[in-house]
Amino acid sequence: MNLVLISDIIGISSFAISGLLIAQHKKLDLLGILILSALTALGGGIIRDLLADRTPFAFVNYYPSLTVIASIILAIILKLHRQEDHQISNKFLFILFDSIGLCAFSITGTLVGIESGFNLFGVIIMGFVTALGGGIIRDILLNQIPFILKKEFYGTIAILISLCMFVLHHLNALNSFTTLFIFSVFLTLRIVAYRQKWQLPKL
Repeated sequence: MNLVLISDIIGISSFAISGLLIAQHKKLDLLGILILSALTALGGGIIRDLLADRTPFAFVNYYPSLTVIASIILAIILKLHRQEDHQISNKFLFILFDSIGLCAFSITGTLVGIESGFNLFGVIIMGFVTALGGGIIRDILLNQIPFILKKEFYGTIAILISLCMFVLHHLNALNSFTTLFIFSVFLTLRIVAYRQKWQLPKL
């Protein structure tokens, strides 16, 4: 299995579960849960592939949709959706899965950008859009301001991951080990930022 595929599966699973959690919080029906989870999990990847001028992976492979369905079923079996909280955006379980998806999809988008021969700006955009595209679609469907525009140290993580991977690629040091290291470091940073309530400055 290559890095893109592994990161895709991790990102899809995590974002599908985060979509389920917020759909349950909004008291959507089963169809609403499935649609919200699928768009959260697959939306960023679809946008990424369109930018890379290739057919979206979700339209030609079965594993993305099967991964979404399997993740939802597993989350329901484990009763993750029954966690009580009045503020889903502040629930640690949601933050954990959302952060895993953020880091995994940042890596996926960055790798696709590098494989496509994009420059630094293009690679960062690919990582950013892949990681945040699904969440933006989710929030727009729920008629709320996208999470990344108002909360915490979030989108910056995607930018930093893309930047680090681009530098490592040009140093011929980008491999499975360094990618896993980057994933671990920035996932930890995201969780610490959430715990410490770090935010970028506001005007």
